[in-house]
Amino acid sequence: MQYDHEVNMDYATITPAQCRAARALIGWSRDRVAAAAEVAERTLVDFENGARSPRDSTLTAIRSALEAAGVIFVEENGEGPGVRLRKVRKDGYNSAF
Repeated sequence: MQYDHEVNMDYATITPAQCRAARALIGWSRDRVAAAAEVAERTLVDFENGARSPRDSTLTAIRSALEAAGVIFVEENGEGPGVRLRKVRKDGYNSAF
């Protein structure tokens, strides 16, 4: 998988809760995210359960797959990290779907 950005710690950092919330927002199963990110489903399960801290490149792949589906990751801003959906254009078109 090719990325438009360099892998770096700041970009790769997402929390297990953000990952679970992102999946819920777009209605994706773990196996769908794992397939889109080209990572093992077990890696995703362990990450979301807090049992494993994947490599930065793996977190980047997961984050990129979710972002391509319309998720925006909100960084820590004093209230904690979060997720939201990308705004849909007025004509209803969202390139992620």
